[in-house]
Amino acid sequence: MKILKHKGAAIGAAVIAATMLSVGTTVVADTDTAGQSEPLVATGLLLPQMDSENGRALFASKGCVVCHSVNGVGGVDAPMLDAEFMDQPMDPFAFAANMWRGAETMVAMQREELGDVIEMSGQELADIIAFVHDPAQQAKFSEADIPEDIQELMEHAEEEEEDAPHD
Repeated sequence: MKILKHKGAAIGAAVIAATMLSVGTTVVADTDTAGQSEPLVATGLLLPQMDSENGRALFASKGCVVCHSVNGVGGVDAPMLDAEFMDQPMDPFAFAANMWRGAETMVAMQREELGDVIEMSGQELADIIAFVHDPAQQAKFSEADIPEDIQELMEHAEEEEEDAPHD
């Protein structure tokens, strides 16, 4: 439920940040994380660096792969997230807005498939968004990236589908 409480505020902040960036109010703020600088808008909002390699690991470990597929690997209950189907140039705020529109369904599916709602930080979401827009990282994605516990969930879901009565 926590994901729902904070998602509206995050998207509102994203819209504000995008607006501020479009009018040229960006400054660079020094951060303590690995000596990198992150964009900071005049209102004090930090825009995270996007790491598609980390996003590849998170896509699997957070369980996104249970319902979504990339590079032919993953579930079929939700849209494929191959980079070839993503808008270019990528707008992470539009991507987050699409997630928000599907939040009710995604939360229900997470509870059904994973047993609970996925907890995700803004940085983790930024990294996953970078991954689903990065064809080079997606080309590296395979079943070997999926942690054992997530693979077990996927296998269990497949078994249940096979055992379910068909119309």
